[in-house]
Amino acid sequence: MLRLLPLVLGAFAIGAETFLISGVLPLIAADLRVTAATAGSLVTIFALVYAFGSPLVAVATAGVERKRLLMFAIGAFALANLVAAFSPNFASLAAARALLALSAGAFMPTSVAYAAALFSAERRGRAIAMIYGGMTLATVVGVPAGTYLASFAGWRAPFYGVAVLAALASAGVAIALPRLASPRAAGFAERLAVMRRPDVLQMLTLTALALIGPFAVNTFMGLLAETALGIGGDKLALVLAFSGVVSFIGSQFGGYAADRWPRERYLAIVFVVLIGAFPLMSIGPKLGGEAGAALLFAGLALWGVFGWSFPIVQQARLISLDPAMAPITLSLNISALYVGVAIGSSLGAWTVTRWSVDAIGLVAGASEVVALAWLALARAPKPAPEAPQDQTSTEAVSYAPGE
Repeated sequence: MLRLLPLVLGAFAIGAETFLISGVLPLIAADLRVTAATAGSLVTIFALVYAFGSPLVAVATAGVERKRLLMFAIGAFALANLVAAFSPNFASLAAARALLALSAGAFMPTSVAYAAALFSAERRGRAIAMIYGGMTLATVVGVPAGTYLASFAGWRAPFYGVAVLAALASAGVAIALPRLASPRAAGFAERLAVMRRPDVLQMLTLTALALIGPFAVNTFMGLLAETALGIGGDKLALVLAFSGVVSFIGSQFGGYAADRWPRERYLAIVFVVLIGAFPLMSIGPKLGGEAGAALLFAGLALWGVFGWSFPIVQQARLISLDPAMAPITLSLNISALYVGVAIGSSLGAWTVTRWSVDAIGLVAGASEVVALAWLALARAPKPAPEAPQDQTSTEAVSYAPGE
């Protein structure tokens, strides 16, 4: 597992930049003279470009050797962070976010499929969890540190830091990772054919539905804590640090659950917990004071432990569905994930504008009811038989070790 550390660092850099927006959103809105809802569209822009750009990048780079692709993708992410840091206005920052999404959309699906290629079926869930552990670890360390840095050095400062981390990850990939041969190129027709499979389509739909609630809340978490409970600056960094710790625990717990427990049953438990957890984030600000803060932290804890286990378990489900299609289905799943992020951030912006910021938890909880209903109504997928161990790297995930 140690050989995956450069990929973990790359995921850390991507996670830090992705989730940092919620902590610095009020600063960006004030500095660039836009509303909080407009600033929140930076999340929507990133998510939409990631969702629809990632498959385009996957097709365009299908013939590129995997190590080289990973190295250049995270290197491009470093450069895009510098573009964001130097942005003079909201339009240029939005363009930088689009560039960040394209490079992240090349790196993350490739890194997950790369990790799946290196390990046997019984260790795959933990390998995937390790990659995504980098993203959740960013919420523990990177996002709070970036939020604290931005509180006295401005919102641009964290982008410089992320650029350095991404550059180090690119160097680590170049030095430490073995080469993997590029998979057979999958065209748009083949991808659409896979996506139209009923079992794949129902899983992708579940992914999108599951992410709506979390990102309605996540996008405006800083605004919620600051306006509803008066938590800002270094105190906001502590809130985000707590959120990051429980999210990291959840992502690692997801790897354990994916390998050991019935996955559909576990996901049903996840949605039930989230349906109860998100409204606590609306009730807390209504109460105010210590009781309100306690409810906010309780909601964050439940969301982190259970909500962040969902992507790990869901991707393990997709891989087991048909390991031979893993490069395609993982890419489609991440696109579906970011469709959910885009809808969720837009729903959050609508709630803030039309209703109030402290109503976001109620809206997020309601969206998880829809996800639970979809899971209950959909047929449980039938996993394909595992390929023999000595064929895993070539037939099961369409990768082969290179020199």
